[in-house]
Amino acid sequence: MENSLKNRYEFVLIFDVTDGNPNGDPDAGNLPRIDAQTGMGLVSDVCLKRKVRNYVQLVKGCVRPFDIFVKEKAVLRKLIAEAHQQEEVKEKDKVKGEKTEAARVWMCRNYYDIRTFGAVLSVGENAGQVRGPVQITFARSVEPIVTSEHCITRMAVTTEEEAEKQKGDNRMMGRKFTVPYGLYVAHGFISANLATQTNFTEEDLSLFWDALKNMFDHDHSAARGLMSTRKLIVFKHDSELGNAPAHQLFDAVKITVKNPEKPSRSFDDYTISIGKIPQGVTLIEMV
Repeated sequence: MENSLKNRYEFVLIFDVTDGNPNGDPDAGNLPRIDAQTGMGLVSDVCLKRKVRNYVQLVKGCVRPFDIFVKEKAVLRKLIAEAHQQEEVKEKDKVKGEKTEAARVWMCRNYYDIRTFGAVLSVGENAGQVRGPVQITFARSVEPIVTSEHCITRMAVTTEEEAEKQKGDNRMMGRKFTVPYGLYVAHGFISANLATQTNFTEEDLSLFWDALKNMFDHDHSAARGLMSTRKLIVFKHDSELGNAPAHQLFDAVKITVKNPEKPSRSFDDYTISIGKIPQGVTLIEMV
């Protein structure tokens, strides 16, 4: 394929949150996710991928070949069944295994998030499994985070029964959790070999970079406070298989606190430096 990736990539995504909850844990009362041993804040890879999907939906409008497979109110089994109704898939029915492969190819071609992140498509009518070329780690905060708990008041109730109980006072009390400030770092990997298997193209890659740079600007809410992409550092290898270990590239990015004696409350409280990059790897600072 002429437009397929010819290079391996790694990247470092650095983002922050101010007075918000970047990724609440529903099993812990929606408290910000945290490493219990170190106190470092966490944002799951699933959360970051959701923001990428939402950005692509916003920009491309769910028009194929940029439709989104895992989206709100989607019934995944029906979408897989749709692939099996395509003529190019039906005609492969005579040979065992070929129909499943044809359905997998059709799903990759029409759904951006499948050819990017991969998916399990074996629910109902089987379309196999897809290993996506783009993988993202959990994001971890640079310093331990402090969770602030706030009591909030709503000057209305939900039902008439509640109003009668409160004798017209009609106030509801609630709680809100925020992180005063946190700087988070996520690492990512892009495989040229797996990109060939899913037909993830240079155009798809460009859209992915745009999503990482802009996704927080289209995801504002009262709960998440102020979130921003601060740095997107990309390492482009000169070959498909790569020219240096990923950990060596990630270790070259150093984040230091300017004044450890006081709490960090802004991006300006940190210094980011990048060390020597091995031969055969190009450093690209996109943000």
